[in-house]
Amino acid sequence: MVRILSADTVGELLSLSELFPVVEEAFVKQGRGEVERPPRPHFPVGIDIDRVRDGTGGEETAGAGSEATARDDPLGTGLTMPAYIHGREVYATKLAAVHPENASHGLPTVNAQVVLTDATTGLPLALLNGTTITSARTGCIGGLAAEYLAADPVRLGVLGAGTQARWQSRAVAVGSAVESVNVYSPSDSREACAADLREDGLPAEAVDSPEAAVSGANVVVTATTSETPVFDGSRLEPGTLVVAVGAYTPEMRELDAETFERAARVFADVPEEVADIGDARGAGLDESDLIPLSAVFEGDAGREGADEILVVESVGSAVLDAAAAEYLYEKSSARGVGEEVGL
Repeated sequence: MVRILSADTVGELLSLSELFPVVEEAFVKQGRGEVERPPRPHFPVGIDIDRVRDGTGGEETAGAGSEATARDDPLGTGLTMPAYIHGREVYATKLAAVHPENASHGLPTVNAQVVLTDATTGLPLALLNGTTITSARTGCIGGLAAEYLAADPVRLGVLGAGTQARWQSRAVAVGSAVESVNVYSPSDSREACAADLREDGLPAEAVDSPEAAVSGANVVVTATTSETPVFDGSRLEPGTLVVAVGAYTPEMRELDAETFERAARVFADVPEEVADIGDARGAGLDESDLIPLSAVFEGDAGREGADEILVVESVGSAVLDAAAAEYLYEKSSARGVGEEVGL
């Protein structure tokens, strides 16, 4: 039998305060090399699908001396993310999709499913809605970073107003006292985001520019799919922690070179993968310039001065998905919730 955990069930079971130590331990295991985390392939999806649908054809054709017919741009990105933490009873495979245009249709930008498999027998155990898991575990990265690397009270500046902007803000509030939250997005979604955060009890306001979001902040979070820097690094206050969670490809870039030039240290959840995204490439950084975020949780690295600007870059790790899904599966089993089906 396979246990199915829907989005509603995952939401009912999930507690950010409970997930914090789960994510922290997963980072430590990853940093010590006590995990299996194969390369994460990502690939374009939806190429030519609109032309096939509307009957204009999706095949590349070329006549003598002519160029091949141009293809439509991809509609999204598919990702496959497997991981196993040594000694655990289960391993996980996340199937994720990122479709930036979904927001304009009232749909989430990121969608995912997580499959849990018995590590002893290889039998399937559970299928979980992974969208909330992805949002929550990524939120915990910002929340833990603020708890370890930022001063209380937190004055939070958020660039981006989607689902992840909300989760980052909520998670920061779990581990730190939050004095203010200023949300900026070039779209009107910033008003809705701020309103949602106020309903969660956070002192959030929408602001009209990136400068207004960054000004006076001691924690700045970027949660966008931008391909160009979303704020001017010269505007950062001394002592600011910057948490960038949006970029995950060479084309995507949220932070400018000035931000990295001013940073005393740059931490990365997965240094070898962060080195390949647009943020790092644009600043001329390679893997050797990046400190594993796990070192912060081990007490081997951190803030050394109150005025230091620190950067945390996250591309996401399947190890965190595996840990979070295992936590939810065990909790659901103990409570007897979820639907069990045979395959």
